Amino acid sequence: MADGLIPQHEARQSAFGDFLRSRRERLTPDMVGLPAGFRRRTPGLRREEVALLAGVGATWYTWLEQGRDVKPSAEVLNALAQALKLDAAERNHLFVLADRLPRRSAPRGAECVPSAIVRMLNSMVDQPAYVLGRRWDILAWNAAATAVFGDFGELEGDDRNLMSRMFTDKAHRRKLVDWDTLAPLSLAMFRAGSAKYLGDPDFERLIAKLTAESPEFRAWWPRHDVYHQPSTVKRVRQPSGEERVFEYTSLDITECPDMRLIVCTPVA
Repeated sequence: MADGLIPQHEARQSAFGDFLRSRRERLTPDMVGLPAGFRRRTPGLRREEVALLAGVGATWYTWLEQGRDVKPSAEVLNALAQALKLDAAERNHLFVLADRLPRRSAPRGAECVPSAIVRMLNSMVDQPAYVLGRRWDILAWNAAATAVFGDFGELEGDDRNLMSRMFTDKAHRRKLVDWDTLAPLSLAMFRAGSAKYLGDPDFERLIAKLTAESPEFRAWWPRHDVYHQPSTVKRVRQPSGEERVFEYTSLDITECPDMRLIVCTPVA
C-alpha cells in the first residue's frame, strides 16, 4: 500500500470495532441490569454480555470488535446502540462507522469559502466569527475574531487549525478560561465529524501530529468519545486580563456541507 496508508474500508472497520469496545468497557453489569457474577479481569461488560443484550451471537459480536469484514444491518446497529446505552451522537457515530448512513464521497482538495459568506463575516462588527473546513482548518475570519483570538493570518499550515491551536498552542490555551472542560468536548466533536474521513492522509497526519505533541490528546483520543453540541458558552481571557463571555454557535453552510460558520455572540 502506497505510503503505508490503510484502505478506507479497513480503517472504518477497525474504528468500528474500537468504538464498540470502548463503549462496552465503560459499562458495568448493574448499569444494564445484569448480575456482577465472579471477579472480572477486564473493565466493563464481557463481549458475551453485550451479545446477549443485543440479541446477537457472541462469536459474531466478537468479529465486529475485531474489525472483521461483517456488515451489521440497521436493526442490529440499533440493538447494539440500545445495549451499549449510546446517546444520540454516539448512535449516529456508530452508523457512520458501519457505513449505514446515506453519504456522498468525502471531498478532497483545497476548500474555498463562498464570497457571500466572506461578506457576511465582514459585516459582523461586534461578533467574532470564522469558518471551519472539514478538518477544522480556519478558512476565513473577521476583524472581531482577530481582536479576540489574534490574527489567524499570521499562522500557516497545521498551525491554522482549531484542534492544533487547542492542543499545541500554549497562548491559545491560556485564552480559554475553561480549557479543561472545552478541550475534551472539542476532541469528541472533532472525532464525530472526522469519522467519514477515516484513512484520509491529511486527517491522519494531523492526528499523528497532535498525538505526538499533546499529552492530553494522546490520552483522550483512544477513548473514542463522540459528542455534538451546536452551541455553548465560553469564557475568553484577553491580554489585559479581562474575561469576556461568548455564546458559540456552530452553523452548517448549506452550499458547502463540510464547512461550518462559528459565531461568537458576546454575553452581557
